[in-house]
Amino acid sequence: MRFASLGSGSRGNSLVVQQHHTTVLIDCGFSIKEVKRRLANLSLDVDAISAIVVTHEHTDHISGVGALARKYQVPVYSTVGTCMASAWGEIPSEIHVTPDQPLAIGDLELRPFPVPHDARQPCQYVVSDGDRRLGILTDTGSITPHITAQLTQCDAMVLECNHDLELLRDSDYPEHLKQRIASYYGHLSNQQAADMIRRIDVSRLKHLIAAHLSEKNNTPVLARQNLCEALSCSSDWIGIIDQQQGLNWREI
Repeated sequence: MRFASLGSGSRGNSLVVQQHHTTVLIDCGFSIKEVKRRLANLSLDVDAISAIVVTHEHTDHISGVGALARKYQVPVYSTVGTCMASAWGEIPSEIHVTPDQPLAIGDLELRPFPVPHDARQPCQYVVSDGDRRLGILTDTGSITPHITAQLTQCDAMVLECNHDLELLRDSDYPEHLKQRIASYYGHLSNQQAADMIRRIDVSRLKHLIAAHLSEKNNTPVLARQNLCEALSCSSDWIGIIDQQQGLNWREI
């Protein structure tokens, strides 16, 4: 199993997970043109996409879902709440996901789990090939016991490090936006992400990737510093998903 990212941040998010002949997009917040361009950087063609799995309905995660699903006849998986709140229009195949109930897509098993975020019915995922586990956690404002239970003993993890608390506090964002980001239903700070790493069993962890970094309220240096301290590892061991360049393939 391997994974890569087309990009992560407020201007678009999409993660690619592949096992044998199965290629799944987790979210699609880019236009078809951008998806094709970014997939080409990974030596992939858009026709290889087996399914789009949607975490929640915010625009930076779904702006390309409808067009891609319609043009290439790609099935879309989401919770009922996400589907009801989304504006992707008619799509050829829409499959509803139930949190905490695993589902199979080709050679992959996906386990959705609920997270606190200001969306209709958001969830994140653990993706497995039956042996190795990739944990995906972005767009959550808090860490719950249920989240830590899902993400323990992962072989790889994509983890939100949205903001640094001091940078957010001192930023020029309006106060209501600062409060929303830092709220229970907002986004994870570097410090919260590091605290979660300290709570779970990371004995199998081979890849830790920081995602959804704010361009104004965070830096890769700060995100790495917090995660390195939590893992007691060197800074070059932590990967960062860039908004423009994404992340190249990582083998698990």
